[in-house]
Parts: sequence; structure tokens; C-alpha cells
Amino acid sequence: MLPLVTEDDVGSWGSPVAVLVGDRTFQRYAVGSPSALTVVDTSKGVDTVRSIEGRLRPRWVLWSADPALRPFVAAGIRPARSWDIAEAHRVLHGGWRADAGTAWAGAHGIPLDQVPPPPTGDLFEFAADTGERGELVRADGHLRPDAVHGTWLETDDRLIAWARAALVTALRQREQAAALGPRVIGTIASESAAALLCVDLAHDGLPLDRPRIEALIEEAAGPRPQSVADEVAARAHRDKAVLDLVPGREATDLRNPAAVKALLHGVGVEVPNTRKWVLEDQRAVHPVVGALLDWRKRERIATTYGHRWLAEHVGADDRLRGSWTACDGAGGRMTADNGLHNLPAALRPGVAAHLGQVLVRADLGQIEPRVLAVVSGDRTFAEATRADDLYAPVAARLGVERPIAKVAVLAAMYGQRSGAAGEALAGLERAYPVAMRLLDDAYAVGVRGGDLRTFGGRLIPTGRFLRGVPIATDPALDAARGRFARNAIIQGAAAELFKAWAATVRALGAPLGAQIVLCLHDELLVHAPAERAAEVAAVVDQALADASRRWSGGAPVRFVADTSVIERWSDAKG
Repeated sequence: MLPLVTEDDVGSWGSPVAVLVGDRTFQRYAVGSPSALTVVDTSKGVDTVRSIEGRLRPRWVLWSADPALRPFVAAGIRPARSWDIAEAHRVLHGGWRADAGTAWAGAHGIPLDQVPPPPTGDLFEFAADTGERGELVRADGHLRPDAVHGTWLETDDRLIAWARAALVTALRQREQAAALGPRVIGTIASESAAALLCVDLAHDGLPLDRPRIEALIEEAAGPRPQSVADEVAARAHRDKAVLDLVPGREATDLRNPAAVKALLHGVGVEVPNTRKWVLEDQRAVHPVVGALLDWRKRERIATTYGHRWLAEHVGADDRLRGSWTACDGAGGRMTADNGLHNLPAALRPGVAAHLGQVLVRADLGQIEPRVLAVVSGDRTFAEATRADDLYAPVAARLGVERPIAKVAVLAAMYGQRSGAAGEALAGLERAYPVAMRLLDDAYAVGVRGGDLRTFGGRLIPTGRFLRGVPIATDPALDAARGRFARNAIIQGAAAELFKAWAATVRALGAPLGAQIVLCLHDELLVHAPAERAAEVAAVVDQALADASRRWSGGAPVRFVADTSVIERWSDAKG
């Protein structure tokens, strides 16, 4: 039997707690406080959730914000706080998989490799494999898989049990987080807020200027094709700009790297591969290199961001939409699909505020080295963060030019030790031994395949294991794991700060009518009423000061953002 969860049990959150969970189709929901759960359909659930949010502003316990909250966000309900069980599990246990059965097991100390798979519908599956006597929790302690993945949640009593299981899981997770330290609880709260933001982002979309972006696509890919023959002709036209420069090689398939390498060899351009950064160094050798690089930009737009992409992913309201996730399953960065995280720079002029609105764009400056100063506790390095340009005081301390100082700092975090980077690193290690020791220690953990936790407590497993047995030692893999580890503790911490910042902007910007419409690594785009532009820009900057102070625990490290009010994304500097 599931234990009862009372208001006293969740009192440690310091605020009211409510739970919202749905059945497999999210047509029916169990919703309410721990002592007053009810089952409603979606239509009645909207009114119920709106009432609870308005009266109590509770912390909502959710198995996962997406897709549970989609109908409520569509109805204009934007919950302020939550405990997202899936995101909490990813912080505490690492990785991506975080379905209810996995999260329940993690919260109860059950080995995750023993979580039962989804039911197959096989007639020979035993009752013990799905749950005995109709109970939600099996005799082995796992949630029955037909509740996690199937249709077991068909009655009101079962849906109430599902809600109680979510509350129990959240309470156990909070106990585990508290055992790791108070900072981890704050991280889960921030990650949960980021998950709420992801539902907002998927619903709201990124505003576009459709005529402008259509023109940009046509410029790169040609007119909208009306037939297969049109597509073939447009493709040949793009290729011609390159192949006309290499007479006698007009039959080369530009989409075949081996064929392109052979073409380049034939005109005296010797390269180990045809990657962009390799070809950039060869532009002066032959005109075909520059033409090939330009062709790749046009080809990418034509094949990935062309007319079909526009028709499939941009709505009648001129908003580009895709799915968002609060965590990538590795260091913890937010991710998005449908081009939201990979839009070519050539198309950025087509991202524009709609009528009566502006874009407030903010980009964190030199975020990773500033994060390193916090995470390492290196007070000498922290002094450098007082400057707008952190690399200037580092260069002065090392007695080198600024570009060399920048190379040294980035090399330290990314594990590069060859060439000029290696020479500069020696000086960096002498000047900032505390920060460098943190990175070296992380590298050592990665080499042996150990586990790390970020500054905020996210587990980052660096080893490769099969049923608990490490793979054979491989020096190349060991070194790769080491480099990943030293960067992951910085990138992971930077992602935590970024999401804390974004969540704060979400909360403070809402009363001003501002909506975050894009989160791109270290950059925010906020769509805001034109008459409130200055206020929203000030809120974005204040949110960074507030979030960084909370996240860093008051460390003497300064974080900066380049914030501007623009009409189009391409108007932003840098």
C-alpha cells in the first residue's frame, strides 16, 4: 500500500504544495492538495488548476511538466513554481531517462537497471510482472509498468493512487537532495522552473517576419519548388556556382565528402578532410574553396531550413514552434528542435518582433570563466571578473597579450595543451592554482571513469559501463573522458546559472507582458510590449544580479550581460 501523504509531510517546502498528474492520454487528471485530491477531465481541470494557482500559488508536483501542463498553458495558466520529478531525477541520478518508473526507483534506492520495461501485451506476461491484486506498487517495490506506460490508470481510485505515488516520489527526492546539500534543492527548483518555461516556449513560439524569411530562403535555395523537377533544377543551379570553377569536374557530387576531397586535390588544395574550419584556411589557395563554403550555407538552408521547413513549423500566427527540453541528459543544457537552436545566421534577419512589440536580447559575457571562478573558489581569479572584459586583467597578470590569455583560459576548460595554448597554460597554472587544480582534479576523475557532480549537484557519470563492469582501458577514451569531465563541470554549472536567470526573468517579466521566446545557450530573447521595453531590459539585468547571487551563494564574482532592445535578432551586436 502507498503511504498517505499529509500537508505536514510537505511542510518542509515552506509553501503550499499541490499535485497534478494525468492519465496516459492526459484527458483526465488527479489534482489538488495532498489531503484533498480530486479527479477531473481536462475542461474542468483548467478551472480547478486556475483556482488553485490563483489562491495558493503552490509548488506543483508533476511527474513531468511536459506534456501534463500543455492544456493549462494553452488556457493561459502559467504556474509559478513546481517540483518536476523527471528533472529532479536527472539532477540526482544523471542521464536522460526519467519516466515515472525510473524516478520512483531512484527515489526508493532501487537499482535503475532493474526497472521493468514497458509491457509488451504478450499473453504470457505474468501478473507479477505488472502488479498483483491491482495495486500500483509491485511486490518487488517497482511501479507496475502498465501504469507507467499503459492503460492501468483508467479509474478514479487508480488515478488518485498515481498522484499519491508522485507525492511520495517527490518527498523522497527532496530528502535525497537535502542529504547532498541545500544547494541541490535550489538546483531542482530552478530546473523545475526551466521545465515550466519549456512548456511556455513550445506554446508561444519564436516570432518571425514571414515575408522577410521567405525572401531569405528564396535567396539561398531558389523559388518555392512546385514539382520534383523544380527541386532538381534548383539543386543543379546551386551546384553550378561551384562546378563552373573546376572545368572537367562538373560531374562531382558535392554532397559526397570523398568526391569533394578528390575535386580539391585536383586543383591543388590538399586537406585531410572537408570540414568547415579546415577549408577556411585554404580560401586563398583556389577560388573553388570559397565557393564551396558559400554553397554549403545555401545548401543547408535549402535542405534543412527551406520552404518545406517554413510550411511545417511556422504557424499561421508567424511563430516558429518546436519542442523544448530543460536538460540534454549530459551537462544539463536546454535543447530545442525544428531549428530553434540551430537557425543559420543568414536567417536571423527574419526573426523579428511583431507589431507593437520589441525584442529584448541579452547575452551573458564570458560566462564559463566567470563560472569557473565561482565553482573553484579561486579568489584571485574572482578578482578578474570585476572587469567587463575578464581576459584583460588575466593578460596583465600573466604578462601576455589579451588573445593569448583568452586562449589559455579556454584551453584550460577544454583540455587543449598543444601549441600556443599549452605554453600559455603554464603561466595560468602559476597565476591561478586553485582554479586550475579543480579542472585537473575533474580530469583525473574522468580518466578513471568516475562520477562528478556540478556546482549545483547534477550527477555527471563519465564512465562507460555495461551491467556495472567497466570496459577495457583505452588511453584515447580515457583522455576523452578526462576532457569531457573538466569541461562538463563548467558547462553544467553555467547551464544551471543560465536557467536560474531565465526562470527569474520569466517570473519578473510576466507582470510587464514580457515572454521569453528563445533560450540559446547563454542568450535570451524576450518579446515585450514596445512601451515597456526599458523596464523589461532593466528586469533582465536585475534578474541576472539576483539569480547569480543566489546561485553562487554570494561569491565575489561579477556576471555581466550585453542587453539591448532590438527589432530583429540580426540587429544584435556580437
